[in-house]
Amino acid sequence: MARSESAASPSFPVIVTADWLRAHADEVILADVRWYLDGRSGRQAYRDGHLPGAVFVDVDTDLAAPPSPAGGRHPLPDPADFAAALSRLGIGDDSVVVAYDDAGGSTAARLVWMLRVLGTRAALLDGGLQAWPGPLETGDVTAEPRTRTPVPWPADRVVDTDTVRQELGEPGRLLLDARTFGRFTGEQPAPVDARPGHIPGARSASWQDNLDDTGRFAPPDVLQARFRALGVDTATSVTVYCGSGVTACHDLLALEHAGFPDARLYPGSWSAWGADESLPVQTGE
Repeated sequence: MARSESAASPSFPVIVTADWLRAHADEVILADVRWYLDGRSGRQAYRDGHLPGAVFVDVDTDLAAPPSPAGGRHPLPDPADFAAALSRLGIGDDSVVVAYDDAGGSTAARLVWMLRVLGTRAALLDGGLQAWPGPLETGDVTAEPRTRTPVPWPADRVVDTDTVRQELGEPGRLLLDARTFGRFTGEQPAPVDARPGHIPGARSASWQDNLDDTGRFAPPDVLQARFRALGVDTATSVTVYCGSGVTACHDLLALEHAGFPDARLYPGSWSAWGADESLPVQTGE
């Protein structure tokens, strides 16, 4: 998978710093995309303190269709539903968005990838909420609705379970698993995992390894070396999955930041694959 410039947002950065945000605060829409696997309320965390002017984006309702056995826990929403959600949040056709969370970008990456793949200028705030040096705002922010045109998900950037199954074992087809290593091997499955393990042939690419010791993204050259070691530069296609298609987007943004912008998302991810007993599972490294 040769390095190339992103077709979606060729001149807009994938990652921005808090200093960049302060300099461009009047030009962007801030999106708070906090969500917790342990059941805590992201909306309540937002209400308790968020970046000034930020709107709250709900992973479960704004960034996903209802869960299903075939689609997993967080299927991509219908384009019309997604456009309606963005319109309500004040994100229009020409908006520029900076998203953040408080977990290394692991959930905010979902919104950023969804917007960038549709051609919208969007970036992740490096370091998230913790990187913001100014005061926080409490309560809810109600945005003025803006016109947002529905756009289909690009067929070359999204794959379903049948496609992943058909490509198993094909030369050059690289599968990356963005979950923690323990979930990948099956030694430490999450309660939400129907079965332990990973898709046969996948390689572990934990999203946390995109970050340095400070919780910020590693430099592009470090990320390039990481993904080359996983075989990205020689693959004919790269598909990323995770538990339900959320943290996989962190890998997708890191890949783009490193110069590999054309990887695909498997939205159903392990929540769809692992739940289908007819599909093979591999454990261990």
